[in-house]
Amino acid sequence: MKNNKINFNYVSTLALKNIEAILRNWLPDGRNIGGEWVARNPTRSDHKAGSFKINLHSGRWSDFATGDRGGDLIALAAYLFGLSQGESARKLADMLGIEAINE
Repeated sequence: MKNNKINFNYVSTLALKNIEAILRNWLPDGRNIGGEWVARNPTRSDHKAGSFKINLHSGRWSDFATGDRGGDLIALAAYLFGLSQGESARKLADMLGIEAINE
């Protein structure tokens, strides 16, 4: 019998290795400022970049204007695209060309 559990750690680790390319895709108006991706938050009426930041070393992110935050790119994708954590991990795995499920 196969183990169909999503390997969140594996997906998160590989996503972190490709963080800047992923963020350029998801948040194309952002830029790297001092090791953080600073962009407008597309989930709200954000008129200028500054309060929505993603740490390029850890993947932790926060919108300092709303208090929304998360610990990795899986959580960020869930937040940005209105997905569950599992759907988000699968989306990231597809982007990276890897399997999200442990075999």
